[in-house]
Amino acid sequence: MNQALKIRKMSAQDTSAWDRYVDNHNDGTFFHLTGWYSVIRYVFKHKHHYILAEEEGNIVGILPLFEQKSAVFGHALISTPFCVYGGVIADSDAIRHKLEKAALELGHSLKVDYVELRDKDPRKSEGPWVAHCKHATFSSLINDCPDQILTDIKRKQRAVIRHSLKNNLQWDNKDNTSLCYDVYSQSVHNLGTPVFNKKLFSKLKETFGERCETLIVRNSEGEAVSSVLSFYYKDTVLPYYGGGTHDARDLKSNDYMYYQLMCIAKDKGMAKFDFGRSKTDSGSYKYKKHWGMQEDKLNYRIALIKAKDLPNLSPNNPKYRLFIDLWKKMPLSLSRHIGPQLSKYLG
Repeated sequence: MNQALKIRKMSAQDTSAWDRYVDNHNDGTFFHLTGWYSVIRYVFKHKHHYILAEEEGNIVGILPLFEQKSAVFGHALISTPFCVYGGVIADSDAIRHKLEKAALELGHSLKVDYVELRDKDPRKSEGPWVAHCKHATFSSLINDCPDQILTDIKRKQRAVIRHSLKNNLQWDNKDNTSLCYDVYSQSVHNLGTPVFNKKLFSKLKETFGERCETLIVRNSEGEAVSSVLSFYYKDTVLPYYGGGTHDARDLKSNDYMYYQLMCIAKDKGMAKFDFGRSKTDSGSYKYKKHWGMQEDKLNYRIALIKAKDLPNLSPNNPKYRLFIDLWKKMPLSLSRHIGPQLSKYLG
């Protein structure tokens, strides 16, 4: 490797070059962009540790990292919290290993419990990295017209969508982050999960502009019943924060919403639908599997620093069952007040 290679922290002057590198790298994802640096720092107050590899004044590798520190949920260095994908992207494996080694050294200096890299694809590891593949992602190509898009969906799920098309539902994608959040927070509360701070939705829109868009589905009375905040990047649409009210199940409005999103994305020139991650065997995992999309395991890796065991913050963890049951019974207004203090460590 060229001896001129330099590993250093990102500065404010590096952000444009960093994002250009992500845009032009085959493995660069929406979650590697520096916009997340602004969002996570502003909304969740986590300390950032963005590092890059530089050679002759040019960026040849990047690694976004955030430090999460909680007396309850532990102390970790993560690339990247609240994001599906993360980890190093670089010009070569040798440069990637240098950046991963720098992350380990930083983890030791910060005395974290563990360092987590949210790699999308399998990586050959150097050092104490352990596979932590607890999530899967689902994706599909988007066909050319609404009828063909519908035909590509698995038969039973296609029947559900056809049912939804008869329910006098309407949609609009005129950005309304406040209403999108209100519907989403009801959905999360019904699952017994602490909701994020409302500032997250507005900050995402403010930061990413046209790359971030909300979709609202209303019933025949004009009431919002489903919503999703999605990201558009490269040739892909990523529905990210989605959910529905109690009426959504009977109306099949979530199914209607995701089908309409595919059609909208195709009109915008998108070629791929990325349904996002779900914990294996969770309710959302089983729901997405019904669509018949390609399933891929996410190849996250963890290096233990102070911790003796791998973390398990899954809702399926039996020790959280009582908490989840109690949270579902909490008034929605109270859950919106308390939830952000907990969810900031559950990304």
